[in-house]
Amino acid sequence: MLAGTLIIGASSVRCAAQDKDTFTPMPLDAGFGHMDITPLTTPADEIIKKFAAKESEFQQALNHYTYQRTARVQEVDDDNKVSGEYYQVDEVIFDPDGHRTEHTTFAPESSLKQVIMSPSDMQDIQKGYPFVLTTEEIAQYDVKYVGHQKVDEVDCYVFDVSPKQIVKGHRYLQGRIWVDSDELQIVVTNGHMVPDDTRKGSEDLHPPFMTWRQQIDGHYWFPVYTRAEGILHFSGGHGYMAQDVHIRDIIKYTDYKRFGSTIRIISGGEAPDPNQNQQQQQPKKPQ
Repeated sequence: MLAGTLIIGASSVRCAAQDKDTFTPMPLDAGFGHMDITPLTTPADEIIKKFAAKESEFQQALNHYTYQRTARVQEVDDDNKVSGEYYQVDEVIFDPDGHRTEHTTFAPESSLKQVIMSPSDMQDIQKGYPFVLTTEEIAQYDVKYVGHQKVDEVDCYVFDVSPKQIVKGHRYLQGRIWVDSDELQIVVTNGHMVPDDTRKGSEDLHPPFMTWRQQIDGHYWFPVYTRAEGILHFSGGHGYMAQDVHIRDIIKYTDYKRFGSTIRIISGGEAPDPNQNQQQQQPKKPQ
């Protein structure tokens, strides 16, 4: 998010290492059980290698699905009421030649007043929030085993992840992931996409987020819901005053369909039909 009283072109948004807290997070955790820190019987590196390989499989599968992404970014006032909003609906589809593309189907004029959507915000919505940690990408991260914890009824390994280094133009997760201990796939991601640009006159700040996945095809865990919320602390300078801006992002991923199939897998953010044979428990997502 760029401070809205100073309009900065996309060419002015540059990455810089974050050297201070730029946000105050809102409570996001719900449905998490006791953290068991008993040492693993299987080496953590072996589990990490296996879940990264499973994430690579999932990424390949996801590349063959179409879906709808609804993004809502809100400014929230001191009375916890929405005072401005960015809203956009995109269809992730395939063109007639079979190439993956995105098509915006609804995008009313933004009513945001205190911030402006930046290229990194769009990058987070498209790629960062539905975080996937594949074999190809895991070398970019330090991954540390934290413990074992239930998310609702799903037994999970818990890992902290942070980028080993920041490469200009790239976005990284700094936070925590919950990995299904049976399926070895990420089911919940919680953290902050970095870096934030903290230079006066070029501040580009982002709230912490949590993304829930759901096993909707009987095999892979797909992102279904993201909530990001926090108070962004703009320090001011070069034409605008210091300000704190309460931001809330709600992203929904719906209507997953395998390309070429007429079967609708999920719609409107609803859970699968409870009458179907679901062997795997699902973590509950907020409404």
